[in-house]
Amino acid sequence: MAAEGHAPTASEYIVHHLQHWQVDWGLHPVVQKAIVDFNVINLDSVLWALIVGALGCFVLWLAARKATAGVPGRFQAAVEILVEMVDNQAKANIHNAKSRKFIAPLALTVFVWIFLLNAMDMLPVDLLPAIWAKYYEVAGHDPHHAYMRVVPTADLSTTLGLSTSVLLLCLIYSVKIKGAGGWAHELVTAPFGTSKNPIFAVILGVVNLLMQIIEYVAKTVSHGMRLFGNMYAGELVFMLIALMGGAMAASFSGVLLPVGHVIAGTVWAIFHILVITLQAFIFMMLTLIYLGQAHEAH
Repeated sequence: MAAEGHAPTASEYIVHHLQHWQVDWGLHPVVQKAIVDFNVINLDSVLWALIVGALGCFVLWLAARKATAGVPGRFQAAVEILVEMVDNQAKANIHNAKSRKFIAPLALTVFVWIFLLNAMDMLPVDLLPAIWAKYYEVAGHDPHHAYMRVVPTADLSTTLGLSTSVLLLCLIYSVKIKGAGGWAHELVTAPFGTSKNPIFAVILGVVNLLMQIIEYVAKTVSHGMRLFGNMYAGELVFMLIALMGGAMAASFSGVLLPVGHVIAGTVWAIFHILVITLQAFIFMMLTLIYLGQAHEAH
């Protein structure tokens, strides 16, 4: 963070909190030059994604284990409403019943996992980073270099990794449902069709193929960037609100800072609950829509 002996400035505080706990993959230097910025892994994003994912699986397992045929309790009723909502959306977008047996649970997992990942943003900004810095210091390291980000969906590598996984599923189902030949035919005949003239057919085939590639890339990038942008902005706003509280602690000359800090934090937290839920729902819906498109012919 800041140099030892003085409090960090606002910019130093934000920059420190936006740094990831990273480890080097140990790739060969030649390989590192070929894939710039991909030779390290954001270990904090991986760690919290696994912990939160395990927590989500445990909650769903607990609901299934305690499910009864009688009048459900509030916990079981909430999980049943969630499962029914996801299942209805899956039926509306995936008309192949066999595929839906895999895709519906996948969509449920995506929604719960991303919702919990987003919900990490509701924790106090300095809570987990401060605990990590204390441990880092006890281990004999400089606590000012203890980096920890706890919102994996505010990490572009996480969201693009999720959207790329959806792209791979779309490609798999495109081949599975339409066959390799049918999908290849679709790539060169949609969206502009073909022509009986051989020359025009080749030209249209190239144009169609380029348009299909652009469509796949655009859907994947926008799918991941939308989630990342919203969560990154939310994380940044929480940091700015925390800085308001820090300014209050540093100087009591600003009488309205304590009031503004509490009001701003409360209002943004309430609003962010909606953002957290909405972004998880949007990501799940786009996953279902893209997989549904992979099942349909043009």
